[in-house]
Amino acid sequence: MRDIPFTRPTVVAANEFLGFALKTHTQINKIVLRLGLEDEVTAGSTLGIEKKVDLLGRLVLARADEVIETSEGKATLVEAFVRQVIEHADERSQEWRQDALLRGLARDGYVVVWTDGRQPNSLRSALPGEIDLPAANDEVHLLLKHFKFTTSLGHLDQAVEAHTRGDWAAANGQIRTFLEGLLEEIAFYIEPSKAKTMGSSENRRAMLASTDIGFLGVKRNEWSPDGKSFIHGLFKMLHSDGSHPGLSTEDHCTFRLHIGLVTARMLLRRLREGKV
Repeated sequence: MRDIPFTRPTVVAANEFLGFALKTHTQINKIVLRLGLEDEVTAGSTLGIEKKVDLLGRLVLARADEVIETSEGKATLVEAFVRQVIEHADERSQEWRQDALLRGLARDGYVVVWTDGRQPNSLRSALPGEIDLPAANDEVHLLLKHFKFTTSLGHLDQAVEAHTRGDWAAANGQIRTFLEGLLEEIAFYIEPSKAKTMGSSENRRAMLASTDIGFLGVKRNEWSPDGKSFIHGLFKMLHSDGSHPGLSTEDHCTFRLHIGLVTARMLLRRLREGKV
């Protein structure tokens, strides 16, 4: 099975934008043909454009990891679909469905390469392929459910939802709360009785770095008593500074979500494998 480069919310946003952007049956029929789905979504169908696009989206989600041939080589069906959709986006548009799609792509680690119209828009990865944010997101969700860390799972979902609607202040706050909650739940998972006596989240994080537990590595500079460590710096960076207009706010919020997911994956993998 090939890795799917886009999360479900991004694919749904792409489908909703496509339903808005396409105005003729010819346009949707061309996309269907390029994706090799003409047997399921026939050109002579009596379905309207909106219902045809809805059917297309459901097929793409159901067969997301299916590999097809495209003009650019082999790709998963979902990847080919999103790349087809992005060709209909307009750099100058501020239409909310397009904005939702672009935010989804940013969460997944992709940016649009805009063109002058003579060539179609395209996508490029904004991050090294090894990070694989959609896979990291899936793995974090699976591990949170595995350990029954329902509180931090709820905060993560709220962070993604806030990012989806462009509420940067809410997303920033939930990302920080998610990581704080995750370390809390890890502390109670490893040493529940001792964690109860710690009195504060800061003390429980220090407990995780103690020599008898060693979940957070002092030698790796993940934690230090003087507050000059990766965890301390991460929480300072994640501290919400409110919502201000402008692309930099969106970029910073997306970066916070990315680093939150990657850090959570590292911690949860360590807990699963019993490594320190």
